[in-house]
Amino acid sequence: MGNLTKKQKNTLIRIIVTFVLLAVLMICEHTGVFGGFPWWLMTLIFLVPYCIIGYDIVIKAVKNIAHGQVFDENFLMLTATVAAFCIGEYSEAAAVMLFYQVGELFQSYAVGKARRSITDLMDIVPEYANIEWDGEIKQVDPDDVEVGDIIVIKPGERIPLDATVTEGETMVDTAALTGESVPRRAAPGSELVSGCINMSGTVKAQVTKAFEDSTVTRILELVENAGSKKARVENFITRFARIYTPAVTVGAVLLAVIPPLFVGGWGDWIARACTFLVISCPCALVISVPLGFFGGIGAASRAGVLVKGGNYLEAVSKLDTIVFDKTGTLTKGEFKVNGIHPSGCTDEELLETAAHAECFSDHPIAVSIREAYGKPVNSARVTGAGETAGHGVTAEIDGKKVLLGSAKLMRDNGIEPAEPDCAGTVVYAAADGRYMGALIISDGIKDGSPDAIKALKAAGVRRTVMLTGDRKPEADAVAAQLGIDTVCAELLPADKVEAVEKLLDAGGRLAFAGDGINDAPVLARADVGIAMGSMGSDAAIEAADIVIMDDDLRKIPTVMRIAAKTMRIVRENIVFALGVKAIVLVLGALGIANMWLAVFADVGVAVIAILNSMRTLKERQR
Repeated sequence: MGNLTKKQKNTLIRIIVTFVLLAVLMICEHTGVFGGFPWWLMTLIFLVPYCIIGYDIVIKAVKNIAHGQVFDENFLMLTATVAAFCIGEYSEAAAVMLFYQVGELFQSYAVGKARRSITDLMDIVPEYANIEWDGEIKQVDPDDVEVGDIIVIKPGERIPLDATVTEGETMVDTAALTGESVPRRAAPGSELVSGCINMSGTVKAQVTKAFEDSTVTRILELVENAGSKKARVENFITRFARIYTPAVTVGAVLLAVIPPLFVGGWGDWIARACTFLVISCPCALVISVPLGFFGGIGAASRAGVLVKGGNYLEAVSKLDTIVFDKTGTLTKGEFKVNGIHPSGCTDEELLETAAHAECFSDHPIAVSIREAYGKPVNSARVTGAGETAGHGVTAEIDGKKVLLGSAKLMRDNGIEPAEPDCAGTVVYAAADGRYMGALIISDGIKDGSPDAIKALKAAGVRRTVMLTGDRKPEADAVAAQLGIDTVCAELLPADKVEAVEKLLDAGGRLAFAGDGINDAPVLARADVGIAMGSMGSDAAIEAADIVIMDDDLRKIPTVMRIAAKTMRIVRENIVFALGVKAIVLVLGALGIANMWLAVFADVGVAVIAILNSMRTLKERQR
């Protein structure tokens, strides 16, 4: 009973007490102890276990009727059991309530288990932040810390806000956010994500985001809203129950009234109507279908993926096309100099010239060139630095006029560059009108991307597409390495939306995976938007339907497996519940099914469906 809530424990105690009482009363009934007892005394005796186990259902039914909400499972239980008392089925009346509560307990436990698998993420909320004031470390509410403040994170503490390490080194446990068990090293300059745990050393870090904008807050908002968006199957079941419940109630009334007008036997037909009511309760569907989706969302969250609603889980199970952004999604988003092609100079001279020409720029390409040079840059040697938007930079280095940039920049200045035959961004260099060579800068393939593409195709994805603003040769090279089917290169953000529109017009379910601000419109337009949660922009995460917390694309086929399993289990429950009910309803109307079989058709089917739904919580990682 350790995992049960207080309410669940109380229900379990009531079930045990009622079971013992009812067992004793049924033994007395069948051994003749109650022989000769009047009906009113028998009713009073069996009302004791009935009220112990069913008082809350009776109260709910009366309250709902008073508020005009008549047709629900509480109304069906009350009507059926009262009618059973009226026709002398005392033990059956109490047993219906008993087994219904058993089913409700199973449901409550299953929902609680599914909810815990998601709301375990609530434990990632930091209770305090250590901030250094006047040489003293004080604990404050994370909400009171401002961007730019320096916080101190001790070993074993949860990182309270998104920050950048300024002092110290440590290992960080990111499992709560990403599902990744391997700790990450953090050193000065490393980004720390709120909600993770500092494992070893004490570090100081500068806060980069306010608490309300931090990763941990965004995650909690996603989790809290995850159950609000229903899948089409869930909506169907809800609508079905609203029509089905009053329909079977009317059917039971007609069954109790019409046949005895012609053939007599009022008591028998009323008994059949009571049995019909108990059988007809739609608990199995109303409970198990939402529980199945909730369990699927929980399984995904344990894998480090947040699904914002059951409707997106259903959509993922039908995907046949997945479109990817390139930089930061399929590739690392880290530019490096991967080729040096000097002309009339040495590699060192070409790198030195390029690094000094870019010494005042913060552009990723400029940073990659300076990193490749690997030596301090003396900016005093550089004068007259300027930039030609979209084409490159110009500068005077040691009195020489240096051009660094695109082929167009070279040609506009009367220099014909030699284009190297390799993929990547090409940066050409020239000094005093003399061509010096070219640097090839490219972005490395992200770990796991090739495996992810293979797994997606194995999971049934018919087509993979890459959209990028990069040059076509570089895009084609990345696609060839990954096995991407279709490439659309040199696109603006608006072009990406147009490309996705065309793919959507072709039919099928489409998902788009991206990480940048410019991906937000496409993420919102796709059937399923998948954002990278670790390095992705706030806009992308907000627009997406699914968030991969550690940016590992291999999580997409994992979510597809979870979604497919969830939909399979949901359909099994629907077919099983409706099938059993249809058969037993006919048997009940014909007088073949007794109250005990009715209890199985209601509570038994619900329990089996709930246990089946709980399988969605178990997703074996591959």
